[in-house]
Amino acid sequence: QVQLVESGGGLVQAGGSLRLSCAASGRTFSTYAMGWFRQAPGKEREFVAAITWTGSSTDYADSVKGRFTISRDNAKNTVYLQMNSLKPEDTAVYCCAAGNPYSAVVYGYGVAYWGKGTLVTVSS
Repeated sequence: QVQLVESGGGLVQAGGSLRLSCAASGRTFSTYAMGWFRQAPGKEREFVAAITWTGSSTDYADSVKGRFTISRDNAKNTVYLQMNSLKPEDTAVYCCAAGNPYSAVVYGYGVAYWGKGTLVTVSS
């Protein structure tokens, strides 16, 4: 069993930065691929970024490529999402996810555990 708790969301002006954290409980954290997803008001949930359990490979949605960076620290059971050059269209609830295999997490159907999310609001 893995429990995921996100933090770091808030209100930021366009062009600003935020760093989201996702703290995981459970000794098996390091065996899971991890991902970040987001859901804006009135829209479906969408993939943002994912990272393999070793941290050796990452994937990003085209909309965030070059601006967001996903990373993980298995010793701290934590995955991060560094978000730079934020835009108003990045406003959403951001959730972290854990699952396997990695490719299935990227597409959303391999997620075994979801966090409740943290709200990011980007003002123009």
